[in-house]
Amino acid sequence: MRLREVRPADRRTLTGFDRDGARARDLQVGGYRHWATHRISAADCPDGFHFAIETLHNRTLVGSIWIETDPFTGRFSYGIGIGPQHRRCGYAADAVALLLAFMFKRCRYRACEVSVNGSNFASLALHGELGFREAARPRDVELRRGEIKYPVLMSITAEQFAAHHPALSAARGPGRPSRGRHWRIERPGRHRRTSLRIAE
Repeated sequence: MRLREVRPADRRTLTGFDRDGARARDLQVGGYRHWATHRISAADCPDGFHFAIETLHNRTLVGSIWIETDPFTGRFSYGIGIGPQHRRCGYAADAVALLLAFMFKRCRYRACEVSVNGSNFASLALHGELGFREAARPRDVELRRGEIKYPVLMSITAEQFAAHHPALSAARGPGRPSRGRHWRIERPGRHRRTSLRIAE
């Protein structure tokens, strides 16, 4: 797994992810739109940047991640989306872990904060496994019966990440390979040799 800059050739794949998610009315995609995120200009958001998420073994584009930073407070946030056909393979967990290691160790940020839709139980579980802690649940004043629309605010500090992921925190740089959660798969498969890298 690696993160790299988004290229013009990625447009068709990214718009395809958005189209497939909209067609399926997928709550996991939620407010995250790959191509809309890519079109945000540096002038509109000077402290934000966009990465493509791709596999190492065959350079398959599986999703994208948008990072917004606040250098003055030492905090950052992100939004991540994985193409519908690539989900439940551990790509989101690997990409977020790689991003956190890079931002905390190389860029010296002190904390990361994210907002997760309260109905997105998969994302809530993912962030909990990564070491995020729930900070608040501001209620939606237009909440309807049977709906969960409120955001769950979650955060993790550099110290918490280091304690939760000692192997990633001890690595000398983001390019050093590390095992993802698929290394334990007993049968040979496309995720057998998972490693993490940010293309610089």
